[in-house]
Amino acid sequence: MTQRKAPGWTLLGPAFVAAIAYVDPGNVAANVSAGAKFGFLLVWVIVTANLMAGLVQYLSAKLGLVTGRSLPEVIGAHSRTPSRIAFWLQAELVAMATDLAEVVGGAIALHLIFGLPLLLGGVITGVVSMALLVLGDRRGPRLFEQVTSGLLMIIAIGFLASLVVAPPAPADVAAGLLPRFDGTESVLLATAILGATVMPHAVYLHSGLARDRHGRPEPGPARRRLLRVTRWDVGLAMLVAGTLNLAMLLAAANNLRGVEAVDSIEGAHAAVGDTLGPTVALFFAIGLLASGLASTSVGAYAGAMIMQGLLRVSVPLLWRRLITLAPALAILALGIEPTRALVISQVVLSFGIPFALVPLIRVTGDRALMGTDANGAVTSALGWIITAVIGALNAALIYLTLR
Repeated sequence: MTQRKAPGWTLLGPAFVAAIAYVDPGNVAANVSAGAKFGFLLVWVIVTANLMAGLVQYLSAKLGLVTGRSLPEVIGAHSRTPSRIAFWLQAELVAMATDLAEVVGGAIALHLIFGLPLLLGGVITGVVSMALLVLGDRRGPRLFEQVTSGLLMIIAIGFLASLVVAPPAPADVAAGLLPRFDGTESVLLATAILGATVMPHAVYLHSGLARDRHGRPEPGPARRRLLRVTRWDVGLAMLVAGTLNLAMLLAAANNLRGVEAVDSIEGAHAAVGDTLGPTVALFFAIGLLASGLASTSVGAYAGAMIMQGLLRVSVPLLWRRLITLAPALAILALGIEPTRALVISQVVLSFGIPFALVPLIRVTGDRALMGTDANGAVTSALGWIITAVIGALNAALIYLTLR
């Protein structure tokens, strides 16, 4: 008797978990700041970054399906001990920057909704994210996917509400598709948007998510089907993430441009309440809270995968969580302006992108490792172009900032 194939839609999911990383509180800070300060100027950055991220996430998932290993495991297997440790140190710094954005964002949201002190909100965000991680660890990746996908829908409702109430003019949006900058601050925000969209830890994570969900199918029809489903998975997930990122910038550009004191999330929330009403402001805060809770769980999951693949040690979830949580709580305890910390954290993330992209493109183009599923010439060329563009933006950021 022939075994019936599962419907393709039931195989979707890993990309939506990875997509949580693309709508974290760091995105909110970078996108709202960009829209409020420069209007529709940086729309093109979000669109371009999302297209880049789609290709990158597919390559990561393909690596996991074809090799049965995560990207950190592949890097660790082809590196000597000093190189593995050095690579892990930079990846750990990126993981801390990631957690900073997510925990601080969750703390701000709890402050906006319930009036809680930021430090207490950060602790609550950390504890809830830990509970989500334990749930995924004990009940399997499928339940974790369902919970994070549900939070993604809450994020979508929260951030799309303002566009429904006050949509921008199509001509203004179209004008923002023309690539250009307007001074050092616009380059800083463009790099922050890029760092918040092409996320290093999501690149490392997606390979392991695809492997854990689907295993390592043998070459042939089964693998081709899974790769085809994965393309749909990534495409749909990035469409959702890209739409939300664009909605944040458009809402800020349309409603907050020229409004004073919107250079922080708290100020933006207050301005949204003044211009669009308290209900839309509440939706904004709820979306931010869901973003912080979901993304910090996914970030910690990625951190554990990175550590295990590069250091070849398995660290208990509690200790893994505390390692990346501590800097975020320190920022909140010291009273450092949280929104600025969020934007700078995204810039730090952008510097970690080449360390994830270069090995990803190299190994997925290696026929000895990937066989017939290795990247073609066009895919490899696009991958290297993406890496070069990101590197150029980072170099411009350093030059303009120092000057």
